[in-house]
Amino acid sequence: MQMSVKIFSGTGSQYLAEKIAQKFGATLGKITISKFSDGEIQPVFQESIRGDMVFLVQSTFAPAENILELLLMIDAARRASAYKVVAVIPYYGYARQDRKDKPRVAIGSKLVANMLVAAGADRVITMDLHAPQIQGYFDIPVDHLDSSAIFIPYIQQLQLENLTFAAPDVGSANRIREIASYFNAEMVICDKHRKRANEIASMVVIGDVTDRDVVLIDDICDTGGTLAKAAGLLKEKGARSVRALCTHPVLSGNAYSNIENSVLEELVVCDTIPMKQKLGKVKILSVAELFAVAIRNAYENRSITGLFIHSQRRNA
Repeated sequence: MQMSVKIFSGTGSQYLAEKIAQKFGATLGKITISKFSDGEIQPVFQESIRGDMVFLVQSTFAPAENILELLLMIDAARRASAYKVVAVIPYYGYARQDRKDKPRVAIGSKLVANMLVAAGADRVITMDLHAPQIQGYFDIPVDHLDSSAIFIPYIQQLQLENLTFAAPDVGSANRIREIASYFNAEMVICDKHRKRANEIASMVVIGDVTDRDVVLIDDICDTGGTLAKAAGLLKEKGARSVRALCTHPVLSGNAYSNIENSVLEELVVCDTIPMKQKLGKVKILSVAELFAVAIRNAYENRSITGLFIHSQRRNA
């Protein structure tokens, strides 16, 4: 008897899971996630998943309850005799805590990986980890999707005359270089120095942007301070236009006002995290089709190589 695919959603990613299921050609599975009066979470699958390949969609943005909810869903699926349990995590929280960059700190991304494996996940599908090496924290397969499959077609349709790509920091240089080479375009680097988290002390531009249409690309937009400062500096250096593409719209603190008051033409983000409010400068592109294809390929034991930057995408 052939196993079937069941897609379920946590409360934090219901909006996205519905679109993923639609692109996949299925309906979301029935699950009830209730809370006791003290806030304790209890997920209950409302249909049989015995022998099925179960995909659980939940981004792990704040609050931390989203992580705990996903862990409990995984545990419930294992105990309900699912054949395989796949954690679909469009935004992998705590990814910025990927190393000991100062004494006596936790490595949060490794801890989250340990918890997912301990809960019983057989595979993880995620997108644009802040540090790609986080894949190595898992002792199970990780399908690490790349937002360039979504951003590249968008950039192409802009038809910018003097296209130049900008990395908002040195750590993003390799990723931006790959996209720049795809367009045979130049790239520059905005080198920043921080006093503390979410606070930039200084920034310089390495490279020439005179009369160029600059596209900043980053994986996370948190307070928007880096993008706003980089955009202003690029304009000061002679850029004709500056826009930014970021995968995960964390948008905390003063992010909305920082973006609105910046010189950015627009901020293009993915729907891995729900927007708290609408903003005229922000455009949202959906990752639903990309994840639907990844789910189908995982189910059919096919390669996901076709979903990456230099490869032909498949239709879900």
